[in-house]
Amino acid sequence: MRILANDGISPSGKAKLEENGFEVVTDTIPQENLAEGINEGGFVGILVRSATQVRKEHMDACPNLKLIGRGGVGMDNIDVQYGRDNGLHVINTPAASSQSVAELAIASLFSMARFTYDASRKMPSTGTTEFKALKKSYSKGTELRGKTLGIIGFGGIGQALAKYALGLGMNVKYITKGDKQSTDLELDIAGQKIVVNVERTSMEDLLATSDYISLHVPKQADGSAVLGKDQLAKMKPGVGLINTSRGGSIDEDELLAALDSGHVKAAALDVFVGEPAPNEHVLSHARIISTPHIGGSTVEAQDRIGVELADQIISLLK
Repeated sequence: MRILANDGISPSGKAKLEENGFEVVTDTIPQENLAEGINEGGFVGILVRSATQVRKEHMDACPNLKLIGRGGVGMDNIDVQYGRDNGLHVINTPAASSQSVAELAIASLFSMARFTYDASRKMPSTGTTEFKALKKSYSKGTELRGKTLGIIGFGGIGQALAKYALGLGMNVKYITKGDKQSTDLELDIAGQKIVVNVERTSMEDLLATSDYISLHVPKQADGSAVLGKDQLAKMKPGVGLINTSRGGSIDEDELLAALDSGHVKAAALDVFVGEPAPNEHVLSHARIISTPHIGGSTVEAQDRIGVELADQIISLLK
């Protein structure tokens, strides 16, 4: 059986599939030729990341397709329910990249607290002539210990981030779907297991009391932002924002306005509206830390993703 890894797969995942009798092709078929390429290649499965979309028209046009796999968490580039309703296996790897995404968010927290994102831009060009002025401008950094981190979305990534924040001495608040009012988190510190109970809060409380807010949810069902003009206005002055979930979860125009007014001190964005061609005003803003959707792109996460996909494919198709 042939599997098309259109956005790639880790060597370990590829090897595991091949050991179990699958042929894995890692050549990329352009989006506009996807259905034709699947049919001509005789593929029974397609694996994607965020670059390739698999919509109902592709599913309808490819009768031999049995499985669609998403390497990562978000599946908004796949018509998931339509595929499942029509007998396709539609899978993802929700836990494999949690650690990596959480670490990127933590790196952003440190950078915002100590202005390293701005210093790294200005030191190469003005450090030799304005060293004292730069030192003075960055002298009002703050510690993370004792600050409150609000986490919107408390799945695997949100919980991994919470563990790091708790280890730093931060206070953690979260909101999530469902009825569960608190979560026990097990922290592994120097080989010792410590269980910390974290209580759920309301959106209103989270917005009003958090020093930093990190999003781990997609846009709302109607396509609107989770954090728009009204939500931004309810936040503490000087709040820092992180979005490693999906472009559009924060209204980018309203974010720019809040940054310009000083109400939001800085934002770290790993995802953008219009990827892979984000708004240049967002990318060039002096107080936005931008990375090109690399939250889950570590060697370790990619290895876990490949193996987890392989395990599911072997279980479902053999």
